[in-house]
Amino acid sequence: MTSSSRPSPLAPEIAARLKRTPDGLLPAIAQQYDTGEVLMLGWMDDEALHRTLTTGRCTYWSRSRGEYWVKGDTSGHVQWVRSVALDCDADTVLVKVDQVGAACHTGARTCFDADVLLQDGDHRVPGSGQ
Repeated sequence: MTSSSRPSPLAPEIAARLKRTPDGLLPAIAQQYDTGEVLMLGWMDDEALHRTLTTGRCTYWSRSRGEYWVKGDTSGHVQWVRSVALDCDADTVLVKVDQVGAACHTGARTCFDADVLLQDGDHRVPGSGQ
């Protein structure tokens, strides 16, 4: 459970537009601002989005720990916010950041480089002979 039942200082005109999951969260995609590299996906509630918009650092809601975390506070791998945008349905946030160090909790630069399912448009199904 998030703190979404508590009033947040998120601007009402922004909060009114958001389409959240039943537990009050929005997926937040972090992307390197200058290269377009997709770094990670985290979750934000209204308060986390407010903190991200006002502090210049990405703040997420940890579903496993049930608390807010500011990217880089413990690891030093800070995400400096460059821009924040809602998608066309207002159900996902894109945060363009300047990532310092690794974005993934495994120590990798991105969370999306270890298990590539399709690359370079090769649509053959592995093991099928097609």
